[in-house]
Amino acid sequence: MIGTQKGRMLLSHNFDILDEVIPQLSREEFVSTFVNGLKFYSDISCSGISNPHWMVEVLFDPHQRSPHEVGELCAEALGKKRQTQKKPNSSPLSILALGGLKTTPPLSTSPTSLQPGEWGVDVVETASAEHFLQEIDWEVKTASKPPEKIFKVELEV
Repeated sequence: MIGTQKGRMLLSHNFDILDEVIPQLSREEFVSTFVNGLKFYSDISCSGISNPHWMVEVLFDPHQRSPHEVGELCAEALGKKRQTQKKPNSSPLSILALGGLKTTPPLSTSPTSLQPGEWGVDVVETASAEHFLQEIDWEVKTASKPPEKIFKVELEV
């Protein structure tokens, strides 16, 4: 990776779909989806991490890509995997990448925990993005945050 300062993004997984529609991914499958899906980008490296909440660490060159762009690539990687697993004639699924820049003190000194200046991204699989975002009160939670410190990616598969 070129440059000395890397952007760091940690991914978690929120599965809000019935298992009959699409199978839930194991932790290992979730990690491999991003490791394999992002390996073609020379400015991005991706690996699994051992943390109760965060599963994947994505390092990127912030001079080449914005966090929002990396979030889009993450959603696309999961979308490609899910397109191969989706049952024919099933309803569309929504994939969300909901990112926020950590600005508060860390909850842990562990190297696998989210640190100030790093991006925490909840990767969500849901039957309805609109319903999920209403349930978590996304608009209210993000209304007071500066736009450069949050992002939302929506992808339908």
